[in-house]
Amino acid sequence: MSVKTTYFDDEDTLVIRLSDKPIVREVSQDWNTHVSFAADGSVVETVILEAARVGAWPLRIEHRDAA
Repeated sequence: MSVKTTYFDDEDTLVIRLSDKPIVREVSQDWNTHVSFAADGSVVETVILEAARVGAWPLRIEHRDAA
């Protein structure tokens, strides 16, 4: 699976899905950032509340050559 990014404008919520694995555990990093994990400990999804307000949206993507 490639990374899937979804922004919900009406809620100002950004969801970054990294894997198709089932989520078995969720952890709040702070009041607006939540990380979900698979059984093997890998990150499956990150949710950022008030994404535009905190500067997480719109995303700025840069591509660089390896050093």
